[in-house]
Amino acid sequence: MQKIFLYNTLTRKKEELKPITEGKIGMYSCGPTVYSSPHIGNMEAYIIWDILVRVLEYIGYDVKQVINITDVGHLVADSDDGEDKMEKGSRMSGMSAWDLAKKYEAEFVDNFKMLNIKLPWKMPRVTDNMSEQIELLKKIEANGFTYKISDGIYFDTQKFPGYGDFAHLNLDKIKDGISSDMNPEKKNQTDFALWKFSPSASSGQARRQMEWDSPWGVGFPGWHLECTAISTKFLGNPFDIHTGGEDHIAIHHTNEIAQGYGAFGKQTANVWIHNAFITFAGAKISKSTGGLYTVNELKDMGFDPLAYRFMILGAHYKNGLSFSIDSLKVAQTSLNKLNSFVAEIEKEGIIDEKYKAEFIEKIADELAMPEAMAIVWKLTKDEKISDADKKATLLDFDKVLGLNLGTVIKEEIPEEIIKLAQERTEAKEAKDWVRADILRDKIKTLGYLVEDFKNDCKIRKLVLS
Repeated sequence: MQKIFLYNTLTRKKEELKPITEGKIGMYSCGPTVYSSPHIGNMEAYIIWDILVRVLEYIGYDVKQVINITDVGHLVADSDDGEDKMEKGSRMSGMSAWDLAKKYEAEFVDNFKMLNIKLPWKMPRVTDNMSEQIELLKKIEANGFTYKISDGIYFDTQKFPGYGDFAHLNLDKIKDGISSDMNPEKKNQTDFALWKFSPSASSGQARRQMEWDSPWGVGFPGWHLECTAISTKFLGNPFDIHTGGEDHIAIHHTNEIAQGYGAFGKQTANVWIHNAFITFAGAKISKSTGGLYTVNELKDMGFDPLAYRFMILGAHYKNGLSFSIDSLKVAQTSLNKLNSFVAEIEKEGIIDEKYKAEFIEKIADELAMPEAMAIVWKLTKDEKISDADKKATLLDFDKVLGLNLGTVIKEEIPEEIIKLAQERTEAKEAKDWVRADILRDKIKTLGYLVEDFKNDCKIRKLVLS
């Protein structure tokens, strides 16, 4: 089988992927917290990990991917204090936390469909795996890594000698920088909650909607606990690949590794891979910097959601990319061009093995998708390859790209626009170029574009600015 090389955050090296079980890959990807609509910055990671799954399958691996659904326990600012994002979302929306979770989980799945992301083998909810989290915490406690304070059960990071190794943390500097807002009951600045207690009836705080009985009291799991419990439940211990965003390295994944050590005395994943952020105006996409478009909003502006996927393919996952509406317009134009190229070839020939070998060489080398896309465009222009063989090869590549190449989506064009386009065609045939230009501009003001081809023209809806 083709060798695959991936950059492992754990070792800070590019390494050959060596599966635990020959021909099989177990892969865990940190999932969404379902308290609001997912934006394009959230979806970037899932497109990247979908590409990784497709690459592995293309090369011949049987892949089992697990993506969790965080529907409880993720506190604001990713900290151990403050309000649960689900409870806050419930308060702001007027919906119950349970209904809120169902709504945005469904939205998340819809985003997968629009972006042609394959649904994972398993997509377990945190709330459906509470007993596994409690059992994991029992193991960590039995091994002497926990302590209890007034608001919950915490992991004592000082008990894990390698706590800062994964993220290359300077623990001495962190100790020196202890802030006044740190919980004074915590033993160490880096200690984190494994189980949080619900507010007591006498506290004056509202009762939580999501809480469970446990050996330590009524409450809910800390955010980090879920991923260790769910990944090892479904994929075994250890498993092959753990993925996530680069923002997970310093805290979330560092704490996952600590939990694995506390419960099992070892790493739970062999390879850790992280994607860089998508940025807007030079900063990570966020509520403060802007760029928080949803996929549905892009659709409403006239974009094909797959134009965003195409855009992601143009950058290396470790480098991230800068998002703008103008750059998405370029991606849409390029996608349309490639899709039309494939769709207009009537016959399908055989896959060109030379191009396929080049393509595999790139995708197997740290998911070098920009280089793989360069091979795609090179193939379209190669006059030595027949159109039929080009189509067969591009459709084969699309098993990785996931662009649904060759699929022609017929838009409902208003009768008024069709009539104006026909009048323009008649004007061109009569060589009345002035009238043809006037009609073209009128069609454009109505939100449509006429594209001329050798023996025909096509009408498509314009992308809104």
